[in-house]
Amino acid sequence: MPRPKSPNSAPADAGAPIPAAVAKKGGPTAFPVSSSQLGSVEDVEAWIEDPAHEDSRASKAEAADRAAVDAARAARERVLAEVAALPAMPGVYRYFDVAGNVLYVGKARNLKRRVASYFQKDHGGTRIGHMIGRIARMETTVVRTEAEALLLENNLIKTLNPKFNILFRDDKSYPYLRLVTHAFPRVAYYRGAVDRKHKYFGPYPGAWAVKETIQLIQKVFRLRTCEDTVFANRSRPCLLYQIQRCSGPCVGLVSAADYARDVNDAERFLLGDHETVMAELQSQMLRHAAVLEFERAAEFRNRISALSRVLHQQAMDESSLSARDKDVDILAVKVQGGRACVNLAMVRGGRHLGDRAYFPTHVEDATAIGGGLEADLGEDDDAPVEAAEPAVQVLEAFIAQHYLGSAPPPQWVTSHPVSKSLVEALSQQTGMKIAVQHNPREQRRIWLEMCEKGADLALGRLLAEEGSQRERTRALADAIDLAPDDLDTLRIECFDISHTAGEATQASCVVYEGHKMQSAQYRRFNITGIVGGDDYAAMRQVLTRRYSRFGVAPAVASAGLQPASADEATVDAAQQVSQDVAADAQSDPLTGAPLAAESTGSEEPLVDAALAEPAGGTPAGAGARPEKKSSSARLPDLVLVDGGRGQVAMAREVFRSLGLDISRIVGVEKGEGRKVGLEELVFADGRDKLALPPDSAALMLVAQIRDEAHRFAITGMRARRASVRTGGSKLEEIPGIGAKKRAKLLQRFGGVRGVVAASVEELMAVDGISRTLAEEIYRALH
Repeated sequence: MPRPKSPNSAPADAGAPIPAAVAKKGGPTAFPVSSSQLGSVEDVEAWIEDPAHEDSRASKAEAADRAAVDAARAARERVLAEVAALPAMPGVYRYFDVAGNVLYVGKARNLKRRVASYFQKDHGGTRIGHMIGRIARMETTVVRTEAEALLLENNLIKTLNPKFNILFRDDKSYPYLRLVTHAFPRVAYYRGAVDRKHKYFGPYPGAWAVKETIQLIQKVFRLRTCEDTVFANRSRPCLLYQIQRCSGPCVGLVSAADYARDVNDAERFLLGDHETVMAELQSQMLRHAAVLEFERAAEFRNRISALSRVLHQQAMDESSLSARDKDVDILAVKVQGGRACVNLAMVRGGRHLGDRAYFPTHVEDATAIGGGLEADLGEDDDAPVEAAEPAVQVLEAFIAQHYLGSAPPPQWVTSHPVSKSLVEALSQQTGMKIAVQHNPREQRRIWLEMCEKGADLALGRLLAEEGSQRERTRALADAIDLAPDDLDTLRIECFDISHTAGEATQASCVVYEGHKMQSAQYRRFNITGIVGGDDYAAMRQVLTRRYSRFGVAPAVASAGLQPASADEATVDAAQQVSQDVAADAQSDPLTGAPLAAESTGSEEPLVDAALAEPAGGTPAGAGARPEKKSSSARLPDLVLVDGGRGQVAMAREVFRSLGLDISRIVGVEKGEGRKVGLEELVFADGRDKLALPPDSAALMLVAQIRDEAHRFAITGMRARRASVRTGGSKLEEIPGIGAKKRAKLLQRFGGVRGVVAASVEELMAVDGISRTLAEEIYRALH
């Protein structure tokens, strides 16, 4: 039972020192600790047992709680005052919590009525009430029209990533088929912004659709696909000509007029004018047959046959009677189990090119808020409107975020009806009249049913995979006696070392959290200052650099103390981190892309920003930039190292020197004969080795994470080794040579050796290279 309060104890206790053990013990308030306040163990225990101090702590806690309540009440009153002053105009509003995080972004035709609807009733313990209870600040922007509000809202959603908005990943990487302008144009696969210099066809749902179309164009129209530099330097036809996939314009085996006719036919085919193209090919076949050129006639016969197979191989193609609408997008949505899927199928030139599934985040929170508030709006009149079902909310969010800023097709087919105002706003923003069909017939009905089936299958597959991964996570936690507070937030980091006979040593760190690999949080570390091939020293360095900010050195420094003894490697690594950041952020010598930029498309830095700060760096409030909040700012629940007892012993030594819990460390040791499925887990805290059955879900998860760390380390090491061996770093060191110019130089001259052999005049021939820069490059490489 709590001790009775002593009314006379508070004044005497006001200036008493607070021992460190009390601060470490914690409580409702935080106490500062300095070196002068540290006492013996007996002093600490006596301080804790003294009722007077307990009374002081209770009074301070009560005062802190009262201050927090008063601050929340003041913030609420301030927000309500702002709501009362809002104009009845279109605009966008943003809600923020006390930490400054964005909670929700919304748009309105009438800002005053829309925002006031959040605060006019008690939403109880619903998700809406939970969000409204966290609102501490509000920002609004007034615009002229609802279309402008729609544009601004979705730009803010993509930028701010609010917790209570449906969010789709901003994917602007749709591929195109490009017809490059040239005397003999070539077809090419392309991603990026389009321009007027060349002709573009698409976009296509994926790379496979573009490559399949290019193969068809090669078979039927025999257009070239080689680069212009290759085309200009050919002396004999290539293999593509031998297998009848190119007409050989590089060596004059086809006239310019005939090649131009093939290009024109290919353009008409890509635009959907299939009948005209077929008629033209048939007329050419008959023309050659009439003059007894049967071999040429047979070539056109084969082209017609290949084109006919493509046009008739699937029932998804439109008939000639319905070919007037050749570009159509089909959208189907499925919501289940707190997740959602929007399946987008594309029809271009009358051909169904395939579909692509999108999975938004924040579905449950966003749909609960949208559905719960929709009935309160009544922006056009005082009558409440019917709440939109979650599927409609998800579909409208996708349409707004996907099509704004792009060129949508004029015809849409949707599985659910969407707001007319949304379509009108998109038509106004894109400058194109958009027609939306909800209950199609005939061919479009077939398309929509296939798209709905695809959404159903994709969502079912996602839910099954997430369920399987969840079971794997649970099995691993049970197998190694982990007891996380929340299984969904269990964080695992795995390390691996890669090098080639000691050359270009790199360490990788991959992250598993939320039952999936978090590729945006992967990191690579360049290992320097060790004997080549010393994996133990490499593991020591990477673990020290990764976890030094969680160790005793930062904690002691923040308390104003000097550690009694510090591990030499820890201090050295902390001082070296800032020097390694630039070394870690290397680029591919051929493309100029960061070495960590895998197929995931991550734009995260190679090394955490926090790692660049030595232990006990600039204190907050003294001009230091606040650290970016992320899940990587916390210590992982489990640290896997690829190796046996030696690697685990090194990890244990590092963790002990940092004052961290060694029970987090587990080594993945190869089994007998290094066979997959026979791995054993080695524990740093002295537990016996654990050999899991080959079909164990826990072992499958460990192998998945370990293999991903190995892959990430190997790819980074190879890229770094190639950069060193080819001398790519020489170009990187030249002032004025960035990634784009370096890539142009390497492509123009076929590598660094070609750049070294080039003269100043030859260097100047590269786009963007002036005489001054060319002379600088020549001096740097000679």
